[in-house]
Amino acid sequence: MAPPTPTRQRKRGHDPESVLAIAVDVFNERGYDGTSMEDLARALGVTKSAIYYHVPGKEQLLARALDRALDGLFAVVSDERAASGPAIDRLEWAVRESVRILVERLPYVTLLLRVRGNSGTEQAALERRREFDKFISHLVKEAAVEGSIRPDVDPALVTRLLFGTVNSITEWYQPARGASADDLADALLKMTFSGLRV
Repeated sequence: MAPPTPTRQRKRGHDPESVLAIAVDVFNERGYDGTSMEDLARALGVTKSAIYYHVPGKEQLLARALDRALDGLFAVVSDERAASGPAIDRLEWAVRESVRILVERLPYVTLLLRVRGNSGTEQAALERRREFDKFISHLVKEAAVEGSIRPDVDPALVTRLLFGTVNSITEWYQPARGASADDLADALLKMTFSGLRV
């Protein structure tokens, strides 16, 4: 008997995790607003009613996906390593962890970075992102006050540049090409922190 093809495997059924993963791939490919439930059903190889067995609608899939990305970032905020020690070391650790989360949850973070606030779900996600950005900005300011960051660099600009660099990874990173999260974080930190530290 021939092994089942991917399409035949898909048609056997899905659990909530596989439905979410495939939906995120479709959202990233077509855009959330450009994706219909029919598109999702086609990608899953099921009927629309089979999707409704797992989730009330498309927006709930979006909310779950965005939470997957944001919950990872907020685990950084609540970690004790972000709360004690010199601010520059906490900042460096937070950047390293953000890169690791981005690599581990790449499709989810990619989707998060593409939302524009067109729905209540997207607005809530953007608000949570702003909270994370404030946390990083606070670390940068603390490091500046402690004298660990060059005084001639604006802390607000440092925050934008650091996370603009981290977030750009979603546009070009391909896990199959071999660079690990540690490799990416090491390179990013060498480039940025060597110019930031006093």
